[in-house]
Amino acid sequence: MNLDKLQTWLQDNDLDVAYISNPITIAYFTGYTMEPHERIFALLAFKDAEPFVFTPALNVEEAKASEWDGDVYGYLDSENPWALIADHIRQRTNEYSKWAIEKSDLSVAHYQFMHEQFADADFSKDVSGFIEHIRLYKTPAEIEKLKGAGAEADFAFQIGFNAIKTGVTERSIAGQIDYQLKLQKGVMHQSFETIVQAGANAANPHLGPTMNTVQPNQLILFDLGTMHEGYASDSSRTVAYGEPTDKQREIYEVNREAQQAAIDAAKPGITASELDAVARDIITKAGYGEYFIHRLGHGIGKNVHEYPSIVGGNDLVLEEGMCFSIEPGIYIPGFAGVRIEDCGVVTKNGFETFTHTDKALKIIPLSD
Repeated sequence: MNLDKLQTWLQDNDLDVAYISNPITIAYFTGYTMEPHERIFALLAFKDAEPFVFTPALNVEEAKASEWDGDVYGYLDSENPWALIADHIRQRTNEYSKWAIEKSDLSVAHYQFMHEQFADADFSKDVSGFIEHIRLYKTPAEIEKLKGAGAEADFAFQIGFNAIKTGVTERSIAGQIDYQLKLQKGVMHQSFETIVQAGANAANPHLGPTMNTVQPNQLILFDLGTMHEGYASDSSRTVAYGEPTDKQREIYEVNREAQQAAIDAAKPGITASELDAVARDIITKAGYGEYFIHRLGHGIGKNVHEYPSIVGGNDLVLEEGMCFSIEPGIYIPGFAGVRIEDCGVVTKNGFETFTHTDKALKIIPLSD
């Protein structure tokens, strides 16, 4: 159990309480997911007592019906949540002087409210690094959920490819993808806004879909993902609408070679920095290094972006069970952008991708 690991960490570090405030982290430890908006949602874990979830009153029954089988306490909007949290803690344990908090998430205002309840407590310990570390290694059950999200991404690509025709807007294609995911696969949430970029728009990697229309002989970049049982997918493909020019085909093939080389090199023992260099060196030697303007990849799990970062300077040694994206890109302003992306898991002998949409350059016939 992940919560057992957290309790052991508290004991090893002579800490009394962990205040977990990030909803994704809470879901990781409890299996219960909710969006608190401006309200208070927290997990309290202890070195010598049972943990509890604290949630708005309107979510208490939902939390009790979830995977979480521990205590759930709620509060009314008319009540002071911080005073109630303090009461529940004091009823549970006499030791609450040394705390660990998620410094990467907890707001200053919420920290101050909590400090008012425990004025003599030490809140200096950050639990974020420990959480980042244990989330780095995915269990077989987590990997199956990531594979499920990958299958939904593969389905989404086919919807997107079939929607391409002259004069259709990027937003229309993205909308058809999102609608069909919900209609046919029951997908309630994308892991991020579906990106469809035609022509020169694709040279701006994170530009959302616009009202620009697809025109003949453009490269069209798709970047999309879903949430499947609480786990994210994130994948990119680039296709040609009509016969590509020699230049379009060249940058596509350079990028495809770089991505495949990185996939082949990803295995236990290589560092994140070395893996980034595998793809980057190929693109640089082909003359396009200045147009590869981001890291090779990022971790994937309950968040669409999480640790590790596959980037130059990161000497993390990759190990079995680590999951991340491999996504080199070439972005030439005013001309085109190409990105091919797959997320996957480091296995005993290599790297298994979660998406399987063909990466040979797909040419969509021009519509009548």
